[in-house]
Amino acid sequence: MGEGSGRKLIVEVSNAQNLMPKDGQGTASAYAIVDFDGQRRRTTTKTRDLNPQWDEKLEFIVHDKDSMASETLEVNLYNDKKTGKRSTFLGKVKISGSTFVKSGSEAIVYYPLEKRSVFSQIKGELGLKVWYVDEDPPETENAGEKKEESAPVTEEKPPENSPDGERKEDKVEEKKEEEKKEEENKPKEETTEEEKPKEEAKVEEAPPTPPTEKPKQLKEKHVELQKRADLSVSDHELRSLSGDRSRSAYDLVDRMPFLYVRAVKAKRAKPEPASTIFAKLVIGTHSVKTKSESESKDWDQVFAFDKEGLNSTSLEVSVWSEKKEDQSSESCLGTVSFDLQEVPKRVPPDSPLAPQWYTLESESSVGNDVMIAVWIGTQADEAFQEAWQSDSGGLIAETRAKVYLSPKLWYLRLTVIQTQDLQLGLGAEPKVRNPELYVKAQLGAQVFKTGRTSSGSANPTWNEDLIFVAAEPFEPFLVVTVEDVSNSKAVGHTKIHVSSIERRTDDRTDPKSRWFNLCSEDESGSYTGRIHVRICLEGGYHVIDEAAHVTSDVRASAKQLAKPPIGLLEVGIRGATNLLPVKTKDGTRGTTDAYVVAKYGPKWVRTRTIIDRFNPRWNEQYTWDVYDPCTVLTIGVFDNGRYKQGEDGKQNRDCRVGKIRVRLSTLDTNRVYLNSYSLTVLLPGGAKRMGEIEIAVRFSCSSWLSLMQAYASPILPRMHYVRPFGPAQQDILRQTAMRIVTARLARSEPPLGQEVVQFMLDSDTHVWSMRRSKANWFRLVTCLSRVATLLRWVDGIRTWVHPPTTVLVHVLLAAIVLCPYLVLPTAFMYAFLILLLRFRYRQRVPQNMDPRMSYVDMVSLDELDEEFDGFPTTRPAEIVRIRYDRVRALAGRAQVLLGDVAAQGERLEALFSWRDPRATGIFAVLCLVMSLLFYAVPFKGFVLVGGFYYFRHPRFRDDMPSIPANFFRRLPSFSDQIM
Repeated sequence: MGEGSGRKLIVEVSNAQNLMPKDGQGTASAYAIVDFDGQRRRTTTKTRDLNPQWDEKLEFIVHDKDSMASETLEVNLYNDKKTGKRSTFLGKVKISGSTFVKSGSEAIVYYPLEKRSVFSQIKGELGLKVWYVDEDPPETENAGEKKEESAPVTEEKPPENSPDGERKEDKVEEKKEEEKKEEENKPKEETTEEEKPKEEAKVEEAPPTPPTEKPKQLKEKHVELQKRADLSVSDHELRSLSGDRSRSAYDLVDRMPFLYVRAVKAKRAKPEPASTIFAKLVIGTHSVKTKSESESKDWDQVFAFDKEGLNSTSLEVSVWSEKKEDQSSESCLGTVSFDLQEVPKRVPPDSPLAPQWYTLESESSVGNDVMIAVWIGTQADEAFQEAWQSDSGGLIAETRAKVYLSPKLWYLRLTVIQTQDLQLGLGAEPKVRNPELYVKAQLGAQVFKTGRTSSGSANPTWNEDLIFVAAEPFEPFLVVTVEDVSNSKAVGHTKIHVSSIERRTDDRTDPKSRWFNLCSEDESGSYTGRIHVRICLEGGYHVIDEAAHVTSDVRASAKQLAKPPIGLLEVGIRGATNLLPVKTKDGTRGTTDAYVVAKYGPKWVRTRTIIDRFNPRWNEQYTWDVYDPCTVLTIGVFDNGRYKQGEDGKQNRDCRVGKIRVRLSTLDTNRVYLNSYSLTVLLPGGAKRMGEIEIAVRFSCSSWLSLMQAYASPILPRMHYVRPFGPAQQDILRQTAMRIVTARLARSEPPLGQEVVQFMLDSDTHVWSMRRSKANWFRLVTCLSRVATLLRWVDGIRTWVHPPTTVLVHVLLAAIVLCPYLVLPTAFMYAFLILLLRFRYRQRVPQNMDPRMSYVDMVSLDELDEEFDGFPTTRPAEIVRIRYDRVRALAGRAQVLLGDVAAQGERLEALFSWRDPRATGIFAVLCLVMSLLFYAVPFKGFVLVGGFYYFRHPRFRDDMPSIPANFFRRLPSFSDQIM
């Protein structure tokens, strides 16, 4: 391709921070060398600066657009030997081409500098902006002007130290200096421990060469090598091509035999232009027609019949003719029959079977032919996805298998700083002396307001952040309005193009503030003031769009922060058994039209709908890239009610059949789990078991090191910890993101229903539920029961329930006191042995949702009805009053418990506050005596004596509470001061 690809890669070397001093004088004179696709560029040298600022843009030619993602951009930092004793390595950064973004989406990213060898002393970060521009070759010179016109309107100034003239002079000077000092510093470079001589020579001996000066032969050879490298796709990349399901191995599911019939076209001996022809396929009780077309047009339709559902051993294909004016008059042109036992078999990657002409047998007409192809294949056939399918109702869009993608979400941060020159009191209404103002911002359906502030000053100031959730493609405008509380009218408003908003990946660089003019909302649009804001799209956060305990993706929004996957998740959705009827068919019998939805990360998959079967077999396999092992796969089963309209003409809703979850961290790598899971759905009448689903799961990981590193890395991106959101704000943003994802998927074709998405995302976890409250309480009790068991065991030793054990504990206590250095080794060895013993009893099957732990079997119908009630409630006032009284009683017990816990802390504080002078005096005297006692008695002796006293025989023990317990309970608290 060469330069004809029309794509340029722009690398802006912004700055570096906290570099390692390398010149022997506590500083460094850094410059950067950037390599991409056989091209090299160099920045200027920043003398004696550990935090250099370059702000230089370097351009590279992309020879092949398709292979850009497989290329690597490498940036090396060096200390300039012109200003120091030697040219030394300061660090490097490697960036994969898959993270390059298009112009307009770029943002500065700080990359930690990597070492070149184990012995290198490297530290610091390098800030880079990397993006590409697609343009026609003749318009290359005007690319900069076009980019400036499309850039956001900000107050940025061009860097002063990077004009084109200075850059050319620097390149010429650098070329001369490198040739001059190459021989002088060659012996020193060979003795440097931190550098590799070959790499250093490569850097110094290869000055930047303009791409236009390359010989033509080298260009062609380079492009040829690129193409060869692009063809070498790894096995992991092949398996991760989940979008093309025809390439999947289908090794986790059963191969389902299908009879494929491809009807191409027909021709008749005597053509009739005024008529159309169609074909009819009949296998026993199965009958289907092709579309009706004129003789000059082809049908080119594929039909897939489930071989297990066929009730005949022959296929009959007939061709019919009908007049365009009178479609009721049909005439048969002939038939041809096929014995299904003689039909050939085809399994990919065999080439498709070529259709052939077959003569139609007819008593009335002769010489008519039909072109068809008949073969037996499986669901892995590439024709299966677009074929008419007998088990899913034919060519109905709502029953087809589809893959959906959640929209890419960003947090939009709007910082309202202040307003100036507000035109208050315009019009007939009297002017308020000190009106209260607030700023309202709206993005789509999201509306947020700042606090109120008085405009007694000339420039009302807020300095408040408003956070929105923005989804690609973005809403066109963010509307910012200044409103007056006194008359509830807008002072002025402005519209900000969302596409022009600056993007950032971390908090190291603040977006530049901008002034916007406010205009009135009437037709005149007159000037009413201006507003000062700071606005940016936060790419360093992960927008949480699902419940926190079942999250399946934790990647940041910015593409520049993307990390390579650590593994591959493969899921085989095999089938379901013993499904219960969900609806009635023809008002006589129950039926279920089941399909499965699987969700992991932003990718949703939906199987085809199996019509009218209680034991459907899907046998479909899907794959996902895994970026974090501590994530959850969610699989739900639904009954399809949308492919048929209801009696009122509206589409029915899909019904829930059940849901399962699989946590990837509980799976062994490279192992296939083939299990059946119970499907239980919670209904207003109680929990109901709807059947079982059979799935196969395999989590493949190519690098154990990457998997182990994932456990040590933070769960969420860095911005969640350096600039976290509050719990209440995070919950609001999560619910907003869920609504956006639900609305976008509901607008797909075919739509993924709102009830399906909400069920998969657990969007109702924040709603009050007595059942969930009881389940969480018993989870807490179960965790505390371990502590209670330990305390009971200690109390059994203390009361000499089993004397030999108590004697052994006395011996262990003496050993610990006399040899304290053995305490930690013994404890950790004991823990290791326990874990080793329990390894044999680990869970071998991934656990499903537990109905007993969910407390669905011991919940009343009224509590379930309360859980399914919407917000606000729609129940009668009497029922709401009863439920309110029940919540009050429960809250009263919780209130008493909180008071008791607070009282214990207040009693401890009362020891030092002299609220009870006698108690505090006794404690002060006791502290003095204990200090003298501990000074005289060794600590080992005190621990030994105290332990023996605690474990003394019951004969020497009193049944009444101990003196310290009595003393502590008599201390005052603030409970008596509560009204």
